[in-house]
Amino acid sequence: MADVWTIELGELDEKMGVKVLEQSAKRVVATMPIDGNRQSLGLLHGGGMVALAEAVGSWAAVIHASTMGKAAVGVDVNATHHASGHEGTVTATATAIRLGRRLTSHEIVIEDDAGRRLCTARITNAIVDKR
Repeated sequence: MADVWTIELGELDEKMGVKVLEQSAKRVVATMPIDGNRQSLGLLHGGGMVALAEAVGSWAAVIHASTMGKAAVGVDVNATHHASGHEGTVTATATAIRLGRRLTSHEIVIEDDAGRRLCTARITNAIVDKR
């Protein structure tokens, strides 16, 4: 069964310039410009990368939960920064590690335009009843 979910960007996603390219429970891909998301030294802000990673991983979990009439809430996110982003756009790809009835886990890889891995993150979401 194909996912029929449409991701609605939140206020932070819009401020960061996030654009969703692909969406399913198994895989969400989105881009974000480096311009406008820099820290004081002129590099892509690490917190911006973590926010992007959390967004794409959570969106995938929400899509999965919606197939069961449920919601998804984050319980853990961690990230390792490998390199700095300087210019252009980054692409975040969330790939499902496990899509369970109670928990989901996704790995998120963030790369720059040259395909250099800038960050690897992992997020776990709990599947809960809708309120």
